Amino acid sequence: MLTDPWFYAAAIPAVILLGLAKGGFAGIGILGVPLLALVISPVQAAAILLPILLVQDVVSVAAFYRSRDDAVLRQMLPGAAIGIAAGYVLAAQVSVAMIELAVGVITLLFAVQRMRGGANLASTSQPWAGAAFGAASGFTSQIAHAGGPPFQMHVVPMGLDRDRFIGTSSIFFAVVNWMKVPAYAALGQFSTANLLAAAVLMPLAIVSTWAGVRLVRRVDAVNFYRIIYALMLLVGSKLVWDGIAGLA
Repeated sequence: MLTDPWFYAAAIPAVILLGLAKGGFAGIGILGVPLLALVISPVQAAAILLPILLVQDVVSVAAFYRSRDDAVLRQMLPGAAIGIAAGYVLAAQVSVAMIELAVGVITLLFAVQRMRGGANLASTSQPWAGAAFGAASGFTSQIAHAGGPPFQMHVVPMGLDRDRFIGTSSIFFAVVNWMKVPAYAALGQFSTANLLAAAVLMPLAIVSTWAGVRLVRRVDAVNFYRIIYALMLLVGSKLVWDGIAGLA
């Protein structure tokens, strides 16, 4: 794998996309695992990228942690823990393709609704809403590596400023990714080969995340959310495509 040029042809853009996502362009990172899965198994791809995500989380959290929304984190993180545990327990009984299709359709509907200026779909005033969306994000992250859309569906309607949105997202997914480590360890996915592949890609991961931080700070708040909606359309379309292909 470490000497296979096709591995790097897929891994390099995958890591760059993850870095840009961690730098603030939320959502686009969901394309990382499917890209790498073109040349290796999806499970191995996710296992290689998880240590990379943990390091990228450090960069993004360091850049934006002062701009977090603690109330959102308090509401969503306990639910995320429950969702991750449920995803691990139910992994053998749940169809990944069905989850991808359902999340993709909901994401597309949400993005279109927001771009048309519709009313908020998420109840941002009730603690149960944060817990429910947190559980959905943790569950879909564990099952299909698709935790971003449920998080965005709850937080985007709050209208947080750019840095507060990114900071809250950075901390939320940093914690979620660490919660997923025991499950991957239990599956035996942290092999020497996988960890070596992650180590080789780590410098690019750090640079791309730093580049994402620099780029996103040049985008004003209005255009930032336009980009987020566009990325949600892209991600939703990709999830629908993967879901249909998996069910076919």
